[in-house]
Formats: sequence, structure tokens, C-alpha cells
Amino acid sequence: MSRAGFVALIGEPNAGKSTLLNAMVGAKVSIVTHKVQTTRTRIRGVAIEGDTQIVFVDTPGLFRPRRRLDRAMVAAAWGGAGDADIVVLMVEAHRGITSGVEAILERLDTTLPKGRTVVLAINKIDRVKAEALLPLSAALNERREFDATFLISAERGHGVADLRRWLAERLPEGPWLYPEDQIADLPLRMIAAEITREKLTLRLHQELPYELTVETEAWEERKDGSVRIEQVIYVAREGHKGIVLGHRGETIKAVGQVARADIAEFLGRPVHLFLTVKVRPNWLEDAARYREMGLDFNDGT
Repeated sequence: MSRAGFVALIGEPNAGKSTLLNAMVGAKVSIVTHKVQTTRTRIRGVAIEGDTQIVFVDTPGLFRPRRRLDRAMVAAAWGGAGDADIVVLMVEAHRGITSGVEAILERLDTTLPKGRTVVLAINKIDRVKAEALLPLSAALNERREFDATFLISAERGHGVADLRRWLAERLPEGPWLYPEDQIADLPLRMIAAEITREKLTLRLHQELPYELTVETEAWEERKDGSVRIEQVIYVAREGHKGIVLGHRGETIKAVGQVARADIAEFLGRPVHLFLTVKVRPNWLEDAARYREMGLDFNDGT
């Protein structure tokens, strides 16, 4: 009998949710950077384990929201957890039980439907000594009784296969939800935009990555099998435009090169990528931008 279901990954920003999603799927479907709050919307990656299809939902990190965008992201995260068959709470081994983790633990039982399976995954175990892991696991399970606890390193792959097998055995019986060869359910246009935003986030510094968004405006399938993609980078201030462009356009040229290579690798065919930068001062208050990101504008009120 086949099985299929949804597994939501929740935790603080930078807990390693996107890294774990990519490791589970075996392909890069969620962008990963060293900066917090990189993931903005719910991204679904599809993995196969035996006769089970696992649909992983990578959610934005749970944190104390300050802006409309922050509030919409947190609402998306809890919404993804509430809709899932199983929830995996990820905690960083080297940071332990932070105030953010405490806040998540307090809200788990009040937000999730009663009886929902919740698993603890202590991530980045390679960053601490082995003897520190058992006390941390015990302390977390004292605060909430988890259905299972796993010690993993999503980046290095330690414990990932064990977690995937455990999840596969406990999802409900039923037909698969996606075709066998599908690894994500985001539109290709959005995945391409997210890849470009990842490269911008890695290249730029301080607050600027949080003040920009990327949208795919045109997607042309060409007769030679390649695809022509036009994307717009929206920034909030005129001064940001110059930073994104760089001296003589060097920054945007470098971003375009690495983004094009990653998009081409994901699609498995040549890509012609064209980037432009536009200033839209109030894009953080623009409902259309939220729809493009897969967020609910009204959740930010």
C-alpha cells in the first residue's frame, strides 16, 4: 500500500530547514544562505522513500515579527505547520533552548490540532561535543513530549536517512499526490526568481537583502530547447539600485552569471537570463508583491 502526506519543517530562522529540505529531496529546491529569514514563503519539496511520497514543506523561520512582511511570513509558517500530517521542529544544537525556541514550544500545543505528530530534530550536531546532545534532548523533551527525537546534521547528511524513513512509515496510506518525477510544487518562474534572490542575498550585505524582491516577468521557451528569462529586482530606495548594480554594473553582472548557471542546472537546459532593477518605494506594502511571493497580504496586518 502506498503512502503520501505532508511534513512541515519549523524552527527559528537559520535552523537549517532549507538545507534539510534539499537533503531530503536530493536537489536544491529551497534557497540557502547564511543570513536569517531567507525563506519567505512555504516551499514544497517532494521526496520518495520506498512506497511513500513525502511532501516536505519548508516554512519561513519563526521569530518575533516587526514589519508586515515579517508577520505574513510567520503566519505562513504556522499555516504550513497546521496543514501538515507531521511537524518537525528543528533546533540548533550549538544554540540550544533559546527564547525563540521557548516561544515556539509554548505555541505548538495552542496552534496545532490536538494529536498532531510532532518530531524533534536537533540539527548541526557537528558543531557541539557529543556529550552535550543528550542533556539538550532531555531538556527539550521535558518541556514537550515529542513523538520522536533525531540528532542530525542536515548539511553533512548525518541522520537524515533515518529521519526520512521514520517519517515515511508514519504518513497516511493513500495514492501519491504528485507525479513520480516532480520534486517541487512551486512554479518554475518562482523557483528561478528565488535562485536569483539567493545570489543577491549572498552578494549583498546588512539590511539590503530584506529590502528587495525578485520577480520573473517573462519566460520564453525557445526552439533550440533553451529558455529566455526576464526578471525584475525590486528595491525600496533609489540608493539601493546603485548598490545592486555595482560599479559599472559589475555586481548585477556577477549575480546574473551565477544565477543563470544555477537555474540552468535546475532546469537541465541552457538559460538566457536578463536582469533589470526597479525602484518601488512601497513594495513592502504592495499586495501584488505578496501574491507573487505566495504570501497573504492580509496576514501582515
